[in-house]
Amino acid sequence: MDGSARDQQWSEWMRLALAGDGAAYRRFLSEVTPHLRMLAQRRCRAFGAPAGEAEDIVQEVLLAVHLKRGTWDPARPIGPWLSAIVRNKLIDSLRRRGREPTTPIEDVMETLEAAPVADGTERLDALQMLGHLRDPQRDIVRSISLEGAGVRETAARLKMTEGAVRVALHRALKTLAKIYRSEPHEDR
Repeated sequence: MDGSARDQQWSEWMRLALAGDGAAYRRFLSEVTPHLRMLAQRRCRAFGAPAGEAEDIVQEVLLAVHLKRGTWDPARPIGPWLSAIVRNKLIDSLRRRGREPTTPIEDVMETLEAAPVADGTERLDALQMLGHLRDPQRDIVRSISLEGAGVRETAARLKMTEGAVRVALHRALKTLAKIYRSEPHEDR
């Protein structure tokens, strides 16, 4: 069935549903859901939304279709109406997530490792900065950033999950950056 014939069939089921035919409405929903899922997945990929977000969008679209079915104009094709609802629900989802870009820590782990220290003063400065952190963040930063250990090794040594180590490292580095920016430095 091509797109035009499919839209005509969906439109016919929706017309019948609006006239009170429950079976036609169930048929419409069951036939249109795979198409909505495909649209949501494609748009999530295109706009950088997590793949898992697509199913939530489909559920929101189905609810919106149910609540707003009376706003559909039977003289118009139903496909663009459905696409507009998917687009709007994706936009709502993206707004809820916020505009902050997210990067998995695995993608930047190698940049978090400390460069070789030229003299002892830099290491003393680093150790002094670590004094601002509480355990286990201090141990995690020391292990990964100063000693060059990996996340897996650090997690095993501290009896933590790798995910917990990554989160603690991220938070610790954020805290250290904030402290560093707030303290006066000679080289500024």
